[in-house]
Amino acid sequence: MATLLRLATPSDVPAILALIRRVVPLMQASGNQQWSLDYPNEEVFQQDIAKGHLWVAELDGAVAAVAALTHNDQDAEYAQADWDFAEPALVTHRLAVDPAAQGHGLAQALLEQAEHLAREQGLRILRVDTNSENQATQRLFPKLGYRYAGEITLAFRPGLRFFCYEKRLG
Repeated sequence: MATLLRLATPSDVPAILALIRRVVPLMQASGNQQWSLDYPNEEVFQQDIAKGHLWVAELDGAVAAVAALTHNDQDAEYAQADWDFAEPALVTHRLAVDPAAQGHGLAQALLEQAEHLAREQGLRILRVDTNSENQATQRLFPKLGYRYAGEITLAFRPGLRFFCYEKRLG
């Protein structure tokens, strides 16, 4: 199967929203309440696209995964983690893989794209966080060289705990 990574365009939004609608019920069924039917939403993805931050992975010509690769786009609560909050970093947000496309390495490909962009931009730090209930990402991030950097809470997601991970590029 052919995989293509590229920046998302406004015409990708319906496919991205459909992907999210397939992912959210599975997340919630496994106890992960990180996302809901109203977040992430069209407005968030349109903003990511306008900033040039949203990437998609296509599998055989169809959008199969998505991630926002941003710069220091972290709320103040991220200072709770065990890292230098002031140090510039490339941060991965809103990483999702269509359930039908899981197992094809798309999340890993998007995280490798984050590493490539960080190197291009002279950044030495990659960061990502995940809900404490998301077992899949908690296995994936360390496998890709990320270290656990602590647990935080976010005011806009009350009652949830997030695990932070950081990777230093050599």
